[in-house]
Amino acid sequence: MSAPPFTILVVPGDGIGREVIPAAVAVLQATDLPLQFVEADAGWDCFQRCGEALPSETLDAARAADAVLFGAVASPSYPVAGYRSPIVRLRRELDLYANIRPVVDDPPPGDPRARRVDLAVVRENTEGLYAGRERVEHGGATAIAERVITRRASERIARVAFELARARRAARRADDAPPGRVTIVHKANVLRETCGLFRTVVLDVAQAYPDVQADEMLVDTCALHLATRPERFDVIVTTNLFGDILSDVACAWGGGLGLAPSANLGERHALFEPVHGAAPDIAGKGVANPLAAIGCAALLLDHLARRVSPDTASAIRAWSERIRRAVRHVRIVGPHTPDLGGDAATSETTAAVIAHMLTL
Repeated sequence: MSAPPFTILVVPGDGIGREVIPAAVAVLQATDLPLQFVEADAGWDCFQRCGEALPSETLDAARAADAVLFGAVASPSYPVAGYRSPIVRLRRELDLYANIRPVVDDPPPGDPRARRVDLAVVRENTEGLYAGRERVEHGGATAIAERVITRRASERIARVAFELARARRAARRADDAPPGRVTIVHKANVLRETCGLFRTVVLDVAQAYPDVQADEMLVDTCALHLATRPERFDVIVTTNLFGDILSDVACAWGGGLGLAPSANLGERHALFEPVHGAAPDIAGKGVANPLAAIGCAALLLDHLARRVSPDTASAIRAWSERIRRAVRHVRIVGPHTPDLGGDAATSETTAAVIAHMLTL
């Protein structure tokens, strides 16, 4: 390829992040793509060593990189003076306003399940109840959180959702493929001002996409349908907290948190992370499932492909598709790590993905 090298910042973080992110890097290194990797530190362990969860050097490197591959953070569940989640700060500093979590459940031929799940949750990533506006009143007797919904954030996340639905329809490569569909998820019947604004704005944006169907659903109804009828969804767009919860429900159809990748996208920057946490109970044992992190590698390549010429993009997307097919193969036939009922090590699963990828 004639494209200049892409710089990928690698931030393993805490716990099993230090095991699964190297696996994703190994898969990317097995391609013939011009990628160069730079490693940086962040996380709870980093905070304990140097007093910073996200050192300025790491933030600067993230701004300079073409993409960031992030592992996991073992944030404490209790307040610690001076500590702030590095992944939350990265999302804010890099304005990574769109969190995208694809979920695919494509059973092998002969599987008795008739359904084929292929959906994506598009979550607004910067505001809502996660805006960080909390306070305590009445001497600690009352805790208050403000829910922030803005027109600007709602408009741009809506565009991401409708563009994704349009692209997913095009990727199906069939003249009779159904049109893309975006389901707007809210609770405007109760949260009339905040969810009401989000709903109105997204419906307004929908008018610019006549080739994409739009419907809407209350968040509790959506949770039920994700658990019972996930095949009805294409793209779901929703607010921060709702998207966080619904994407975890949806990923049950893709094999659970251990298999779920995600993308955090902004206008200039992109960060990719497995949905699972640091899993301190298995950290250091060499048995963590690397497939979510490897799935992030495929999403990362999709992102790079959007930034280059068509010929170069085609070559990058070919490797992305190879990675996905190899992950699907290993998920079905093994070797399987303990979370999938096997006894394989992280390294064995990674080697199997690479071996299959290189035969495609």
